[in-house]
Amino acid sequence: MNDAPTAPADAAQLEARVRDLEQERKHLLAIIEILEEISGTLQFVDILQTITRKLGESFGLDRCSIFLAERGGRTARLVASYEDPSIRNYVVDLERYPELKRALQSGETVYIPDASADPNLKHIQGTLTNRRVQSITVVPITWKGVAIGAIFLRTFRDGSTFSEGDIRFAQVIGSLTAKALRNAYRYERLAARRAQRSDGAGNTDRERVALVGFLRRLLEAYAKRDQATGMDEEVARSSAEELDRLVEIALTVIAEEGKGR
Repeated sequence: MNDAPTAPADAAQLEARVRDLEQERKHLLAIIEILEEISGTLQFVDILQTITRKLGESFGLDRCSIFLAERGGRTARLVASYEDPSIRNYVVDLERYPELKRALQSGETVYIPDASADPNLKHIQGTLTNRRVQSITVVPITWKGVAIGAIFLRTFRDGSTFSEGDIRFAQVIGSLTAKALRNAYRYERLAARRAQRSDGAGNTDRERVALVGFLRRLLEAYAKRDQATGMDEEVARSSAEELDRLVEIALTVIAEEGKGR
């Protein structure tokens, strides 16, 4: 008899717990899918576009974008966008995005549950109303304790609101994004160094070929002149400084020929 009044409350708690578990399952699946896709590339543009697309699809967002901070703190660069994948390199003024500016400067997640009531967003209230925007979440992407970028998420007014679990999930994605960018950056630096070494080795080989050709022509020319004038006598009369000058000129010519000019 005493347990009867608590049954509805227990049922409600159980339903809430089931919803939480289902949400966690979806988050884990999304993380696995993101990891699978970004593990197949080291191109940072592809990585960022994959992340915005997966987040946009998972939450049914009005907007999901990734920004990278620029020096000076006045602007940021939009490098990936869920709603318009063609946008890859668009500079924005942070004064127009106070929530983004705050996340980049503080390195902390900014969550605005009701964008239409936020006084800092008065300058874009018309746009927010037309787009039926409900909440805005900005998750910083940090590297070595510094915010190098941010993930910008915006929900529809008639869609699901962001829960604490959703925000934690977005923060996990922000951490994964930072690690993926670090790996892509290291790969690009390594590829650039290899290319430089390859170019240097190619120049050396071309210089060596040019040197052999130069010496062959030089010996042939002097062999012909030696028959008529006596090469040993001419060399003996040449000064050491003059020979050094000729060597420097020859090396300069060889280096230029080695570059393919």
